[in-house]
Parts: sequence; C-alpha cells; structure tokens
Amino acid sequence: MMSRVPKSGREVKDGLYEQFARIGKAVANPKRIELLDLLCQGERSVEVLADAAAMGVTNTSGHLRVLREARLVETRKQGTRVFYRLADETVCGFFLSLRDLARERFAEVDQVVRDYFGARDELDPVGRAELLAHADDGDVIVLDVRPGEEYEAGHIPGAISVPLGELEQRLASLPQDAEIVAYCRGPYCVLAPQALELLHSHGFRARRLEEGLPEWRQAGLPVAVGKEGQG
Repeated sequence: MMSRVPKSGREVKDGLYEQFARIGKAVANPKRIELLDLLCQGERSVEVLADAAAMGVTNTSGHLRVLREARLVETRKQGTRVFYRLADETVCGFFLSLRDLARERFAEVDQVVRDYFGARDELDPVGRAELLAHADDGDVIVLDVRPGEEYEAGHIPGAISVPLGELEQRLASLPQDAEIVAYCRGPYCVLAPQALELLHSHGFRARRLEEGLPEWRQAGLPVAVGKEGQG
C-alpha cells in the first residue's frame, strides 16, 4: 500500500483558498444576491422567488442551482413543486455582512439610500431599541407590509400583516391617532417606503423600521410564525 505524499504548505493554502472562492463565485451575480436576500425571509418555491425577483422560472432555477452547488441553499420537494431555503442562519449573516461591507466601501450605496429612502422619510426611521421600548404602550401599530407568505414564515411579534398591495383598501381599519411603524425585508427594501408614502398622503403618522425581519432575527430578538396578525 502506497503512503500518501504529504502536501506542501503552498498546496494546502491553494486548496483552501480555492474552496473559499466557491462562495465568491456563487454570489458574483446581483440576482443571486437578491435571491439570498429573499430567502433570508423564509423558505420559498421557485415560482414565488421568480416573481419576487422579476425573473423567469428557468432563469431563477439556474441561479438557485449555483447557490445550491455552493451549499448556500437547500431544497425540498412537495409534489411537483421545489422549495428553497437557506442552508442555515449563517448564510443570512453572510449576506447581511456583504451588504453592510458594500455600504461602507461604496458611496453609491449611500447615494441611493439618500435619494430614495431618505426622500420618503418625513421623520427619522425607528430603531429596534426604540420600537421595543414603545411596543407595549399600545399607541404604536407595527405593520408588516411584506407578502403574506413571508409574514407567516416569520414576523415581529404583535405585528399586523398588511401586504403593500392591500394597504390602501385597509386604511379605514387603522386608527388615525396611532403612530404606525412599517417594516419589510430590510433597510434597502422598497415596500416600507412605498407604504409610508401612501400612509402620509392619507394623514397618518408613520415611520419605517430602519431594519427588517432578518436583522431582527440576527439580533436574537423573538420571532413569531403563522397567521397571528393576518386579517
């Protein structure tokens, strides 16, 4: 039996960096990064992911296959449908770190934030600590404006599910004297700012949570699941 020739230090390092590079290659596409963002909200079918990312199902499946080969996502089948989820919470942590690094390094990110998000904030966004401090007062209503399936997969306890597309029809059910805090997928999600525009135009006092459900979860705060606050 031949003994294995020990590898040199250089070979070991090259092999390790090659494995690290597999992650870089997998996320070297903006649509694959968006898919990770969406999957931070919870498990999704290919069809739902394709619709949310404005792609065709075939194209979405191809991107998901790359992410699966890099072991960033996993699948399960239910009948003929395929559902995808993150391999574990560390993948969402990786996405959040990548996003935050980009904001630190590229002034273009801050420019987008000022031009789009800042322009829609009549008041400063709400931080997690402030929301927690006022959540039990009864004078703050927390609206989850993501799609209903994302709310069911996980939401801030006590939040009411009002998907953005239903908000205008449900304005009459919201008390005019309460402060409303809307949140969605994260600090760069456009759903909450769009909700603010609609609420402000109808005279509501509304602010957005400066982060979203993934950041809330990563901070170790409680997350509820199911249809608790769906109407």
